[in-house]
Amino acid sequence: MRYPALQKARFLIVDDEPSNVRLLERMLEFAGGFQVESTADSRQALGIFLEWQPDIVLLDLHMPHVDGFALMSQFRAAVPPGEYLPILVLSADITPETKGRALAGGAHDFLTKPFDHSEVLSRVHNLLENRFLHQALQRQNGDLERQVKVRTAQLEDTLERLKAAQELVVKQERLRALGMMASGIAHDFNNALTMVLGYAELMAPYIRQAAPEREREHLEHLMAAAQDAAHVVSRLREFYRPAGHHDVRVPVDVNATVEQALTMTAPQWRDKCRARSIQIEAEADLHPLPSLIGNAPEVREVLTNLIFNAVDAMPTGGRVCIRTAEVDGRIQIQVEDTGGGMTEEEKSRCLEPFFTTKGDHGTGLGLAVVYGFVQRYGGSISVQSVKGQGTTVTLLLPGSHLAVETEVPEENMELAHLRVLVVDDQEVICELIAEMVRAQGHFAETVLDGPAALVALQHGQWDVMLSDQSMPEMTGAELAAEARSRGCSLPVILLTGFGDEMRAQGGSPPGVDLIVSKPLTAKGLREALRAVAG
Repeated sequence: MRYPALQKARFLIVDDEPSNVRLLERMLEFAGGFQVESTADSRQALGIFLEWQPDIVLLDLHMPHVDGFALMSQFRAAVPPGEYLPILVLSADITPETKGRALAGGAHDFLTKPFDHSEVLSRVHNLLENRFLHQALQRQNGDLERQVKVRTAQLEDTLERLKAAQELVVKQERLRALGMMASGIAHDFNNALTMVLGYAELMAPYIRQAAPEREREHLEHLMAAAQDAAHVVSRLREFYRPAGHHDVRVPVDVNATVEQALTMTAPQWRDKCRARSIQIEAEADLHPLPSLIGNAPEVREVLTNLIFNAVDAMPTGGRVCIRTAEVDGRIQIQVEDTGGGMTEEEKSRCLEPFFTTKGDHGTGLGLAVVYGFVQRYGGSISVQSVKGQGTTVTLLLPGSHLAVETEVPEENMELAHLRVLVVDDQEVICELIAEMVRAQGHFAETVLDGPAALVALQHGQWDVMLSDQSMPEMTGAELAAEARSRGCSLPVILLTGFGDEMRAQGGSPPGVDLIVSKPLTAKGLREALRAVAG
């Protein structure tokens, strides 16, 4: 009979009778068991056991110095938990008491002296089969546990990615909702800004020529603030939209823009700073910064939000520091305050629109505006904050070594005197636009709706029609299409607060030659008239 398990097993024989040891060695060798260690001195058994790491122990019970019961206890302590190591007891004492004690001590089977050859091999083989099956089961369990761990890790990774994707979708939908909400109010807001900016530009030539320097500075701040407000409305609508090809960007001096933001916002935060003992300072890199290819009003808007957030975070006083530096060719803007800071949860949500830690005193839009700006510019934002220890917001933006463009007054390229028909359903805005047209040396007449414009076109001679888009009876686009269908070929300029969206959706509507976004500026009007009639 063959005993394959014996051929790969490692044996340890411990018996104080050398003749028994030799007999067992020959039996095992005859059956193919060649890996055998043995000893007749029980005091050496533990050392051999630890070094040899046997698959089975053939152990005599009654030995001098250290008996088999004591050795079983030592072996059991040395075996890792859960491992099956068979111990075959060799004994002529087959009393129930001895068997019970041996089984309780860790024995798995018995061989009665004198030995029977076939019985020895059968019992040894059975015990080894059990050991190897147990080891195979442990390996399978280990493989299964590893597979479960790998699969669990994959599922956890998938879950994390799903959570991240869900959070991104939620954030995008919030931004989209914000953009849609802002679009709903953009028309009225831009009409108001058209009046502010339009009348300011009408007064500008007189003030620049005759007013003291302080009043001239006030006018420039007023006009810049109105332009910035127009960009705020535009960017609120476009939170969910990446930068488009129609975005106008030029090199911007970041350090100069920081100074402008501090100057323009000073009237709003200066009293708070004095009352709370707040210091605001700017630290610019001694080396020249690269230019930021962007839009100066957008940058001022971002800085304004960060400044006001920092001031609001310090109700009992503190320090705000605005730093700029070049980091690996990128522009770093850092706003640090020593205010109340944020918890981990607040910090993780601070870029979400409508989330605020200011209660009724905040809208939750400040950092959302900053986040939208950074996303459009391909930059990154990080927020470091510890509750009670302040907050640092760091922006990293792409830099360029293009020179900053300085706005040079345009050469007065004279246009022929144009006859311009101005159409807007709001009389005060209609008159303002007409006055802006007249201020540039042209003739202007006003009508308040589309049907009246069609009548004026039929009975008058016009060079350009300048129409609002959002009118109750007939939109500007509908007016242009109807005029074209009646054979009128004069250029049409469409004024709208949704100019970017209309251009992104496929260009000008039929009959419209040019779309101009509100609020209308003197420069924008001049360029529009040159584009269609120059």
